[in-house]
Amino acid sequence: MLLFKSTSRSFLTTVFRLNINYSICLVQRKSFCSNEESHTVEKSLISIFIEKPFCLESPMLQELSPKLTPKVVETVLGSFRDWRLAMAFFNWASNQEGYTHSCYAYNAMAAILSNARQNAPLKELAVNLTQSRCYWTPGALGYFLRCLGSRGLVEEANSLFDQVKISGLCVLNGYSYNCLLEVFAKIGDVDLLEYRLDEMRKLGWPIDKHALTPALQCYCNAGKFDKALMVFNDLNEKGWVDQHILAILILSYSKCREVDLAFELIEWAEGNLKISLNEKTLCILIHGFVREHRVDRALELYHKMKKLRYLPDVSIYDVLIRGLCKNNEIEKAMVLYVNMRESGLFPDRRIISQLLMCIEEQRDMIQLLEDTLMELDVGKRTPLYSSVLTGLVNGGYADKAYYLLKASGKNGNNQADEMSSINLKPDITCFQTVIDGLCNANKLDMALDLFLNMDFRRSVVLFNNLIQCLSNADRLNECFGLLNEMKETEFQPTHFTFNCILGCFCRRQDVAGALNLLREMRARGHEPWIKYYTLLVTKLCENGKAGEACNFLAEMTKEGFLPDMIAYSAIIDGFLNRNELDRGLKLFGEICDRGYCPDVVAYNTIIKGLCKAKRITEAEDILNEILEKGLVPSVVTYNLLIDGWCKDGNTDQALLYFSRMKDVEQEPSVITYTTLVDGLCNAGKPNDALNLWIEMENKGCKPNKIAYMALIHGLCKCRDPDCALLYLQKMEEKDMLPDTYIYQAVIDSFASNSNMEMAHKVLEKMAKRDTAA
Repeated sequence: MLLFKSTSRSFLTTVFRLNINYSICLVQRKSFCSNEESHTVEKSLISIFIEKPFCLESPMLQELSPKLTPKVVETVLGSFRDWRLAMAFFNWASNQEGYTHSCYAYNAMAAILSNARQNAPLKELAVNLTQSRCYWTPGALGYFLRCLGSRGLVEEANSLFDQVKISGLCVLNGYSYNCLLEVFAKIGDVDLLEYRLDEMRKLGWPIDKHALTPALQCYCNAGKFDKALMVFNDLNEKGWVDQHILAILILSYSKCREVDLAFELIEWAEGNLKISLNEKTLCILIHGFVREHRVDRALELYHKMKKLRYLPDVSIYDVLIRGLCKNNEIEKAMVLYVNMRESGLFPDRRIISQLLMCIEEQRDMIQLLEDTLMELDVGKRTPLYSSVLTGLVNGGYADKAYYLLKASGKNGNNQADEMSSINLKPDITCFQTVIDGLCNANKLDMALDLFLNMDFRRSVVLFNNLIQCLSNADRLNECFGLLNEMKETEFQPTHFTFNCILGCFCRRQDVAGALNLLREMRARGHEPWIKYYTLLVTKLCENGKAGEACNFLAEMTKEGFLPDMIAYSAIIDGFLNRNELDRGLKLFGEICDRGYCPDVVAYNTIIKGLCKAKRITEAEDILNEILEKGLVPSVVTYNLLIDGWCKDGNTDQALLYFSRMKDVEQEPSVITYTTLVDGLCNAGKPNDALNLWIEMENKGCKPNKIAYMALIHGLCKCRDPDCALLYLQKMEEKDMLPDTYIYQAVIDSFASNSNMEMAHKVLEKMAKRDTAA
């Protein structure tokens, strides 16, 4: 009564006018509801808009335009499956003379866009709503706000609420506010929620159960459990706590990993409020508790479900059994398995696989699987059996899959543990899966045993997979055993088969064996893989056998194979590492004469050798040759030449190549800068080195540990220990630990400048570092 007296005349007038408009709108809607003509109009509009392409200017649409009503528009919108069609129709209807959308038509469109997850059009619809001068009931506005909230459009919902209130398009009530509170609750926007709650109090709207429930949800979603508990206690004192409210707080505790608090609340509610959670909530909690490794609490919830006469489904048994198996509580898992079977539920592949993974004894594994399969029709046994084997292999238990497959009796095995009482027929896929799993687990003896004793027609894939794994394990004799067996069957060895064995020869550095196999490959028309013969060549060169590697490639050529340039580059590099530069250059010339086109990597190998031998002018000639052939020198190419000139003491030439490098838009690397800094310091040009260092940092090229040490050591050589110490400190600030010789260089440099005080300080720093290490 007091609230009524305080209401202004203008406000009452607005309310009266709005109610008249609502009444008119409702009368108009009712007048068309039962009209046959409206159904004809609806069908015609649906037909026109579904037909592709449709024309908005068609005479038929123009004819139907005057017959539009909000009810017709709602019905037509609800018939479209594509939100784009719905939006096109809605916009067309908006532009028709004499027609205005009702709040229900807006809500129909909002529901379509919300379900289609189309945020941008939904935002646009909200803006259009405020400009439409369409009057809204509180219930209709609440529905639209919820559509916005379901897509996380909180700001849009809040703004719309204010605009509708200011414009007078809707007489807001407590329900309108409650719907808005629900929107805030979804994302946990506490500030907006509390602002609107205060506004409700000032306006005199009751803060009832429907307002406190979204407040509780909001605080829970925001992780503010102190405030959530205050709201919950308020609800409890007023006797408003129900299953839904209880579930909000309990599920929030579970999500925040507060399993014990969630369980205590469940117990308290059962004892004090006589409220039990519903089946859906209990299922969610069981999954959540297991995820938090609290299978003990999850089991207690399972027993509560049983007491309440809810029937746990397969997913509940699955998650509980998996949780128990992870905790190695196999007895409890088996009890659940029995309960599941007694309740009439049949376990799926995941449950059986999980149990089998935990059972230690082979006989118990076989018994469990046999009992399970016995309950199935004969036609369904093999698919489940195959799925179980796959599950075991994927779970890392290929050995258990092996024992179960052996027990099927389809591999020539006559052991006592066979599943002989059921008609089980594992197919070739079962063997393929288990053999692959055993190979990947490096259990090759088991894989070979299955393969050699299987009663099925083998495949090329099985042969190749086994040969590949045996080759990688350096079991060459068994590789040849399978190769020979393969040749005796209808299967012919492929290029994959031979290359796997070739890889084994190459890893062994067995040149003679590799060549013999290459001859057979040539006879069968197979090409050797570059990676394997390059590996052989590289290994030979690493062991100082570049000549032998060269002879191997020569023999390959005699057999009709053309080795790749990569292999020749490896040999040339091997000669250079043994200081046999001329021999490397000779080989390089020979292969070029044979028509090979060396790439930049091969040329870089030659440049590296020439620079190492101080034949830098010849290295420059190689660079010119690269350019003449239309190749693009790499950063490595320029780095090699810069390093060569620096080591030769000619920093001017090094800087010239540095300049040329930038001219051709090759970005200098940290190696480039480090090389030049070191060279300039060695040439007694520390200022030039520092200027280059600054340029490097300005260009965003971050110096690494080697770069810092090169600069510090170089500055010490130039008798500038103060500057060296400055960069040493910068290096330590970047958590880079210099080598001991750097500290020693700084100490020696201070000592040579007769600054023994600083020399001792650096010595102490070095001692502390060594102690900490």
